Amino acid sequence: MRYTTVAVVLALASVISGCAAMDTLRSDVDAIAALGTTGVQARVVGDGSDRTAVAGYSNIVSLEDVSPDGHFRIGSLTKTMVATVVLMLVGEGRLSIDDTVEQWLPNMLHGNGNDGSSITVRQLLQHTSGIHESPPEMATAEDYYRLRYQVRDPRDTVAAAMRHAPDLAPGAGWSYSNVGYVLLGLIIEQVGNRPWHDEVATRILEPLGLRDTHWPGDAPTLPEPHANGYQQFEVDGPLIDVTELVDADASVGYLSTTADVGTFYRSLLGGQLLRPEELAQMRTTVPVDGVTGLVWPGASYGLGLFSVPLSCGGTYWMHNGGQTGFLTNAGVTDDGTRSAVVSLSAALAVGEDVTRSRGFAQLRAVNELVDRALCEE
Repeated sequence: MRYTTVAVVLALASVISGCAAMDTLRSDVDAIAALGTTGVQARVVGDGSDRTAVAGYSNIVSLEDVSPDGHFRIGSLTKTMVATVVLMLVGEGRLSIDDTVEQWLPNMLHGNGNDGSSITVRQLLQHTSGIHESPPEMATAEDYYRLRYQVRDPRDTVAAAMRHAPDLAPGAGWSYSNVGYVLLGLIIEQVGNRPWHDEVATRILEPLGLRDTHWPGDAPTLPEPHANGYQQFEVDGPLIDVTELVDADASVGYLSTTADVGTFYRSLLGGQLLRPEELAQMRTTVPVDGVTGLVWPGASYGLGLFSVPLSCGGTYWMHNGGQTGFLTNAGVTDDGTRSAVVSLSAALAVGEDVTRSRGFAQLRAVNELVDRALCEE
């Protein structure tokens, strides 16, 4: 009888704890929506539970509810997938992390002080290559309408960066570079003799059963269900529907769901995709700075992954993705047992006073949700 009573008490405590965690998740999602975010979906998986919460609307005209299983543009979370494929090739001896860009892409990086023989694969992965990063092309609504269906050749993206001097000497500091990951996609194609996204599909998506993760190619639409994406280009300006977009290079290309994204990051940190040697390389970090350091205080960057301090002690691993109209954060505990994924279908303006903007407040609110979800007992 005594043991039965103890079991009942423990089961009741578990239910109460689960309800409290669910209430916290709903509260955090509502707080993000209250900032002006049109739609929010979050999923926390761990300890045998899979909890979702949504807020806002998938369409501000029809006022349809957000689906917890909706597709979205994952933006720079793509970089972690690309980095994983590169490290798989390293583990197979088909590529060295210290190979130069010149070895795989001869004569591609040159002019204006750029030199592919002085930039390594590791530096591309870690954003320490110093390659110039231009401001986003879509800075206004007019830019979006003009460019949204433009198909870009990745070589043209690299050539545009070569028209500028490097932002830093290779290895001299940390400077986020989308162009670096476009180059990694081209290197994967040279090594594997097929498109980079085919390598991602064969090596990651298919083995993990990520059926809701897609490379869209030149298609501008999202699979159903999905929330429409909205971009606020100017502080206090209107939200512009930017759902349709062609932007699928190796720095930002994939579409996915919170369930698939969480599975990928738990599998990666749980050791299911990389050998211990390559996973250790991925988790070897350098400090970040600038606005990134303001958004994630104490963060550092490995090879396709950020390390961020947890308020409850230790660190978690994450990547964020900002692509026109969508913001995504994926965080996972150090051992890969728990993940928190948040997708926002509106990107609010930042403006010149970054830390006082609603766009900055969005990012901090998402960080707080992820931190609480990964710290909960």
